[in-house]
Amino acid sequence: MKTGSPGGVETTDTGPAGPVWTGLPPGLLRMRRLLLVVWLGLAAVGTGLLLGLLVGPAWAAFALLPLAGIGWGWVLLGRNWRSWRYAERADDLLISRGVLWREETVVPYGRMQLVEVTSGPVERHFGLASVQLHTAAAATDATIPGLDPAEAERLRDRLTELGEARSAGL
Repeated sequence: MKTGSPGGVETTDTGPAGPVWTGLPPGLLRMRRLLLVVWLGLAAVGTGLLLGLLVGPAWAAFALLPLAGIGWGWVLLGRNWRSWRYAERADDLLISRGVLWREETVVPYGRMQLVEVTSGPVERHFGLASVQLHTAAAATDATIPGLDPAEAERLRDRLTELGEARSAGL
């Protein structure tokens, strides 16, 4: 059963025993697609100008390759964005991602040592933040990208509270 959550992000409830999954907000997809168009668009213009001026106008057709990359990347970014989700359970946090190779990370609250909320300049411009979880084992560090800053802070506070309650980590 699909339910709506605050912020317009869809969650999936798999029943009383299953986790309630929360997807990432669409702002992350918009940001990544805009960056794709800007960088590959600049690459297409640069390639077309350089090849057109230095080698000849026929070679400028190679500028279409970055444009094809925009179309391909557009689809792949959408698939990747849809694959990301997270679920808060009683004893741990689940993070699932991946299109071809599905990866599910389970982070027990008691093993968390640090919970960070980060937001770079581009993320801040789009109103996004990331939550990064650190554990003693470097292999289990996990990140949830592209969250609304209020949701990221709520998640950080909740995870910190639960980690302290389990008293093995934070």
